[in-house]
Amino acid sequence: MSKVGVYFERGKLFLPHVLSAAAGMNKTMEKLGPMMAATDIDVNRVKAKVAMGTVEGDVHDIGKSICSTMLQCAGFEVHDLGRDVPLDKFVAECENGCTFCGMSALMTTTMVCMPVVIEKMKEKGIRDNVTIMVGGAPVTQAYCEKIGADIYGESANETTSKAKAIAGDV
Repeated sequence: MSKVGVYFERGKLFLPHVLSAAAGMNKTMEKLGPMMAATDIDVNRVKAKVAMGTVEGDVHDIGKSICSTMLQCAGFEVHDLGRDVPLDKFVAECENGCTFCGMSALMTTTMVCMPVVIEKMKEKGIRDNVTIMVGGAPVTQAYCEKIGADIYGESANETTSKAKAIAGDV
């Protein structure tokens, strides 16, 4: 999946190819996951736990799903919350052990939910323990900085690379 992400970024593969590869990887993980859980592989492999979701009011989840898959391939334990995720759900997942929080928005009307989640984390006293990742079509590096998030990724591959740099290699 890492190579698929690189090829997608370079324009050598297109979205249908990425989705097909991600579906194949997910089916494979359905079979391998239980076997990996029965060994020490899963425990030793996990870099960090990540809560990923498309913010409340937004049902676009292709980019978020690709990013979730790439993070899993890179050794993160991803809690994919889906789309149209209530803002308190992001906070609850981070209170329950996720040290990364990835939020996606494809509409300008929903990207305003991202700073609300960050404020809720501050109120709960967990913000300093969580790396906030933001992305989606209207989101920019400038917006990331403005709302106090930690990682902006223009692509799933970029986001994964930045998350790996923070979490460290296995």
